[in-house]
Amino acid sequence: AAPGASAVLAALTVSGLPTDRFAFMGFLPSGATQRRAELAAVAEVPLTQVYYESPRRLAEMLADAAEILGEGRRAAVCRELTKKFEEVRRGTLAELSASYADAPVKGEVVVLIGKPEATVTSDADIRTALAGALETHRVKDAAGLVAGALGLPRRHVYQIALDMAKSGR
Repeated sequence: AAPGASAVLAALTVSGLPTDRFAFMGFLPSGATQRRAELAAVAEVPLTQVYYESPRRLAEMLADAAEILGEGRRAAVCRELTKKFEEVRRGTLAELSASYADAPVKGEVVVLIGKPEATVTSDADIRTALAGALETHRVKDAAGLVAGALGLPRRHVYQIALDMAKSGR
């Protein structure tokens, strides 16, 4: 990547992760309990997360992220961007955690964690969610709420909601 004013943009460029939506999260807390709590709080946020990390804490951070966010979640570790010893490693959190577990790291580190993978939701699960939402919302609003919560196309959820409304739920 071409050098720029921010390591965040250079890391996003070379990470291979989605860049349509991302958030710069800064540094995670140095304490394990606080770090784990913060990772858990953003576990389901549907965007690429960008963190700065201390070289001394990188292995711990990756191990915590793999445990909390899921070992199969895609990630990248970018080190010393635009410098002589630039390094970019891509893989799952489990792979990256294992590769940095006993390897001392030097330099500036940017960790990028991809958005969570979409989960397969059955029509029965959608109907269950809609049943609760339809008790207090109009069909259109209930469909929008359920589609947003489950990360599904609104049109599909709306069609199921219409069918449920026609048949009396």
